[in-house]
Amino acid sequence: MDISSKNWLEMNDNALIETIGAFVKHHRLAQNKTQQQLATAAGINRSTVTQIENGGKINLQSLLQVLRVLHLLHVMDSFNIQEQVSPLQLAKLEQQKRKRARNTDNNRPKKSDW
Repeated sequence: MDISSKNWLEMNDNALIETIGAFVKHHRLAQNKTQQQLATAAGINRSTVTQIENGGKINLQSLLQVLRVLHLLHVMDSFNIQEQVSPLQLAKLEQQKRKRARNTDNNRPKKSDW
C-alpha cells in the first residue's frame, strides 16, 4: 500500500507505530546501514533500533536521534505552525485599506486674507 493512500485517521496506534518502524527500516536499508551502525551513530542500543523497526514502544527522543542519523528530520516539517488569516479577518483588512488619497494641510492651497 502506498503511503499517500493510507487513511491515517482509521489506523489504530499500533498500526501507526508499525508504519513508522517500516519507514525507518526501509530508509536504513536504502542507506545500506546495519542496525548496529545506526544505533552507534544515534547513540542508542541496537535493541532500541530493533524495537523501532518492529513497532515496539520507544521514547520520542530515540526516534528523533534515528531520524537525524538517517537524514530524515524533514518529516518534522508537518509540525510547523503557520498562522493563517481567516476569511472574515481578511475581509476586515480589505475594508480598512485606503481607497483614495486625502489632501493634507501641506498640500492645500493657502486661503487668501481677503
